[in-house]
Amino acid sequence: MKLTYYVLSTFFALTLFAACQSSGGEKEGMAKFAEDTAFQSAHASPDSLAFQGKGEMVGFATPDGKRGSAYFLKSATDSKKYLFVIHEWWGLNDHIKKEAERLYDALGDVNVMALDIYDGKSTADPKEAGKIMGEVQEDRAVAIIKGALAMAGPDARIATVGWCFGGGWSLRSSILAGDHGAGCVMYYGLPVEKADQLAPLKADVLGLFAKKDGWINEPVVQGFENLAKATGKKLEVHWYDADHAFANPSNPNYNQEAAGEANAVALGFLKEHLK
Repeated sequence: MKLTYYVLSTFFALTLFAACQSSGGEKEGMAKFAEDTAFQSAHASPDSLAFQGKGEMVGFATPDGKRGSAYFLKSATDSKKYLFVIHEWWGLNDHIKKEAERLYDALGDVNVMALDIYDGKSTADPKEAGKIMGEVQEDRAVAIIKGALAMAGPDARIATVGWCFGGGWSLRSSILAGDHGAGCVMYYGLPVEKADQLAPLKADVLGLFAKKDGWINEPVVQGFENLAKATGKKLEVHWYDADHAFANPSNPNYNQEAAGEANAVALGFLKEHLK
């Protein structure tokens, strides 16, 4: 029974990896998986939030000749420190903007950019979220991140944070930041799997994972720990007795105790790496 559970958990985890990373070459598989009712049930529709933010939406050029956008909170003092915030599979919604503001208030002299990887799309419907996520093209997501890096400027120090879909892209963003990377936080996000993908990473990584997560589970995380060790990257992992999406207060899986602990660890990590 244990072996069967391990095999099935690993299979679903690897399938979710394809979905969360959203590479164009696997688009059909991602679209099929995104319609899986088991996966959708792990992402119940988020509660609506009464939110009026103090940030603003900004646009920037992307290297593919298009435009990207982000919810931007500018530091009150002149600062070269940036935090890129990457949304879940719902898109850049009020929850993510509120999280961006929470981090902005806690970090002080840091510019915060909540990137819109979905180019303006967002939803509270799991089926629609799966459809949008499955349509993400890796080249376009990379272009958006590169555009944000260019907006931050050549002297910027950049940390990243994200949840699930955004957790994987938090890591990808820190990899793309190269020498400008200051630190990466992944909440239950799936990592890259190959040494050549991880090799350009300069930032330390903090991974926050859920013991009851049926997809981003121990075998997946252990594989990432092995890869980080093999490539000489610094990875710190914390586990919480909670389900996937436990840190999202708008999600039915929200675990206040685990979220509080994880958020404190993440904030301490970001403060240390952006000081």
